[in-house]
Amino acid sequence: METLEMTHVESTNVASRWLAFGLCVVSYTLSGTVSTLMSVYLPVAIPELKGAAMTQPELGEVGAYVSAIFLYGWMCGGLLFGVLSDRIGRVKSLALVTGLYGLSTCLVTIVPNLYSLLAIRFTAGMGVGGVLLISTVYISEIWPAGGRAVILGVLAVCFPIGIVTTGSLNLLFSDWRTAFAIGVIPMVAAMLIFVLAPESDKWKSTKITEHKADGIFDPANLPNLISGSVVFGAVLIGLWGIFSWLPTWAQSLLAAGEDGQTERGLVMVLLGAGGITGGVFSGMLVNRFGKKKTLTFTFGMCLIMCCVLFLTNTRFSNIIYVETAMLSFCFGISQGALSSYIPELFPVAVRATATGFCFNVGRFFTATAVFFIGSLVSVLGGFGNALLVFTVPFVVALVVMAKSK
Repeated sequence: METLEMTHVESTNVASRWLAFGLCVVSYTLSGTVSTLMSVYLPVAIPELKGAAMTQPELGEVGAYVSAIFLYGWMCGGLLFGVLSDRIGRVKSLALVTGLYGLSTCLVTIVPNLYSLLAIRFTAGMGVGGVLLISTVYISEIWPAGGRAVILGVLAVCFPIGIVTTGSLNLLFSDWRTAFAIGVIPMVAAMLIFVLAPESDKWKSTKITEHKADGIFDPANLPNLISGSVVFGAVLIGLWGIFSWLPTWAQSLLAAGEDGQTERGLVMVLLGAGGITGGVFSGMLVNRFGKKKTLTFTFGMCLIMCCVLFLTNTRFSNIIYVETAMLSFCFGISQGALSSYIPELFPVAVRATATGFCFNVGRFFTATAVFFIGSLVSVLGGFGNALLVFTVPFVVALVVMAKSK
């Protein structure tokens, strides 16, 4: 099987592989931007669409709907398009999902009301969910085994690069609708992927049928499927809950009357920059200490830094920038290591389907958890205490990883 895999990979020439990787980088990077762009503009976009000023609990409640619907779309897209890619091919599927989230993002520039925004964010989430799964599987299939872990780590870093782009757009454009015009770029990228990217030779020769896809629930794969889903889902809950609401939390620490545009933008830039740095270091840490030790240590550090950030800050100060960067650095390590760890839990024949399951089944719980942020803000007395709740999933991931083989 390993020799056959190498033969398929080698049949894709070097230039074609790098072209495919470059297009995946564009799609993956802008998926990070699209995922977080509404988060940074939330305090100004939602009141405009509602046509009235809003209190913190009201903003938290409405914003929760927007964040949750995106994650539900992300989950549905990851599950649906993962199966579709096994049917029609990696390239066609990747072009489709990239175009989907690009078009949905462009439509935000003309969205008339909150209900339309919810529908558009759902389809954008579907596209993003598909991109993160298909691009990872696609690159793993066309890249030589020797450099595969490194290149997948680099690909994972592209998501936080997209977050940096989000922060930069916030600093450049005060009008949130203008910022969402960035959706034109993934639409162009989708056309280039469809025309230029080489199809995976491995997919051509080993297309997974519906019957084979059921193998992910076989006794040999089920334990890894459960543990992989729990770990990835737990990290998603913690990461998404904090990333989505950290700019709004920062805004809540400012004095009344301050617009917070600069603070929100810099916080988002640091979230992305720290994630990029962590993703780069993740490969070195995994090579030095192994996946299990790296992930166990990282989950513990995420827990510690969340407590420091949300328990020690009651007013906005520059120390928040430092603590945000450290927390996002840990996030980056976890995402880079998980991108390599999860797929390798499964045999090649069911890897795409199983990885898609692990990547996305936890998004239902993620979206549901984020949905209750508005209630948590009211009950716990502020965004800081509400976000502190999202440290609990890191405890779950830490325990599961410590008990894994």
